[in-house]
Order: sequence, then C-alpha cells, then structure tokens
Amino acid sequence: MAHPVKDQLKYWGIATALFMVALWYLGDVILPFVLGGAIAYFLDPVADRLERMGCSRALATTIITLFAGVIFIVLILLVVPTLINQAVSLFNIAPQLFSDLQAFLTERFPQIMDEGSTIRQSLIGIGETIQSKGGELLSTALSSASSIINIAVLFLIVPVVAFYLLLDWDNMTARVDTLLPRDHAPTVRHLAKEIDKTLAAFIRGMGTVCLVLGTYYAIALMLVGLQFGLVVGFIAGLITFIPYIGALVGGALAIGLGLFQFWGDWVSLGLIAGVFAVGQVIEGNVLTPKLVGNSVGLHPVWLLLSLSVFGSIFGFVGMLVAVPVAASLGVIIRFFVGQYLGSRLYSGIEVDDQTDT
Repeated sequence: MAHPVKDQLKYWGIATALFMVALWYLGDVILPFVLGGAIAYFLDPVADRLERMGCSRALATTIITLFAGVIFIVLILLVVPTLINQAVSLFNIAPQLFSDLQAFLTERFPQIMDEGSTIRQSLIGIGETIQSKGGELLSTALSSASSIINIAVLFLIVPVVAFYLLLDWDNMTARVDTLLPRDHAPTVRHLAKEIDKTLAAFIRGMGTVCLVLGTYYAIALMLVGLQFGLVVGFIAGLITFIPYIGALVGGALAIGLGLFQFWGDWVSLGLIAGVFAVGQVIEGNVLTPKLVGNSVGLHPVWLLLSLSVFGSIFGFVGMLVAVPVAASLGVIIRFFVGQYLGSRLYSGIEVDDQTDT
C-alpha cells in the first residue's frame, strides 16, 4: 500500500532539505565532483556517438579523454598565461583608464567635472575599487590555485571523476531508474526526460555557443589589435548564456577600452563594433538555432535570479549548479502548472456540474 500524499511530501521534503544542507556544508569538498559530473554529462553524447560507430564504451571514453587532454595542455601552454597576464594588467591599469576618462570629460564637459563633483569622485572611486578589489580577488584566486592541494583537485581529481562517470554513465542512469518509486516511476521518467532535454539544449548547446563565441571574440579582437582582447573575449563568451548580456557587456568593455587605445582611429573602433555585430548575427542565425533550439524555456530573469540566490548561499559551487537547478525547477513548475490547469481546482465545480447535465 502506497504512502499517503501528505507523508510522501514530508519524506521528499526532508530529503531535499538534507541535500541542501549537505551542499552548503560540503561546497568546497564536492567541487571537483560537480565539475567532473558536468564534464561527463557534457561529453556523454560524444561517447554515445562513438559507440554507435562501433567503439566500446571504454574505448570511446579513452579516445575522448586523450583528445580532451591534448586540448587542455595546449590551452595551459598557450592561452592561460596570456589570459592571466592580460587580466592582471587590466586590473592594474584601471585607475589610469579612469584618469584618462576623467581628463577627457574635463576637456569636453568642464562644467560637470569640477573639483569635488560627484561624477569625478565616482570615477576615481571606481578605478581604485577595481584595482584593489579586482587585484585582490585575482591574486587570491591565483595563490589558491597554485597550492598543491588545489592543483591536485583541479588537475587530477576532476579528470579522474569525469572519466569514471563518463565510463559508467549508462549503467548509473539504469541503476537510478530501478530505484524509482514504482507508483511514480512513469511521472519521474517523463520529468527526467524533459529535464534532460532542457539541460541538453541549454547546457550542452549553450555551452558550445559560449565556447565558439568566446573564441571568436578573443581572436577577432586580438587581430584588430585591442590590448586586452583575450580577456574581453573570455568575459563576453562566458556570459553569452544570458541573452544579449554577453554581447552588451563585452561590446561596451571592448569599445570603452578601444576609445582609450584608438582615439581618433575610427576604423579600428568600427572594426571592434563590427566584431560584436557579426558575433550577434552568427549567434542569432546560426549557432543558437542549430545548437540550442527554441524550446529551452529558461527566461533570462529566472537565470539571473538562480545565479544570485545559489551563488550567495552556496558560493562558487552554487553558481555551478544554479543553471541545472533552474532548468529542472522550470520543467517541474511547468508540469505542476499543467496538472493544475487540468484539475477541478482550476476548472471549478460548476463547470463539472454543467457538463454532467
């Protein structure tokens, strides 16, 4: 005999609360496992395709691991040092950039840049804050990442976790299916398929879009000659998953930096603006329709809310799981809304009485 709905809600509520508490306490500890799981989920379709081509699961996983290792080594040797150097230089030069902006505004608009004016003090404060807080944050991250423990976590544990999860992914999903409550197994399977569809479209598809656009922005801006093109491209690609935000933030940052570097060289400034215009055309007409599709159903406000809430509560790990949780909650909420619209609570008793008569 199945438990009453009230008891089932109580048990599942307790399990969810315990999971959230464990996530809060073990955030830093489970970070490599969250990263490894995300990598395995991202690469599972590639392994499935290799299996359909005749490879065993072990061989497919080995091929993917070797290929990913080569790419990782190339990035570490060629891209990461340049990215770090440009980021440090950008933080250090921020006060000078704001001083140049202040001088420009003083020359063009002297009435709003008087000594002690709000705008002038704000610009000075912003520059000093970026240099102090940004430099402090970057140095803390670099010093943390350079410790032996964190190097072991990032470069050893994450690939190992991703390898074993990718190797046993199909077996694990089959095992989880056998543990589902029999009364609710069809509903849970339906929701799981919808969640997987949403995650596959958004995380795999949008992750690929972010990677492609970030690479394009970085290379194009560096070819134009922008001093911090790699950092700007990295930032723009990283936040491309929020519609229009990546292009707006990256474009504003690139054009702002270009104004100081290429003032008077309107061709170079036009090329910078053209880089982001072309990127938006490619994203809207080629990448997003092909890789993501139109049925994801994740509103930008919902994404920002989930990132803010989970980031503030669970830290960096919370930001990693925010998008999957937001996608899952979106599917579950739409399911319950559908149930509500088909229930007597929505249609009302009078409607049923009229249909009976």
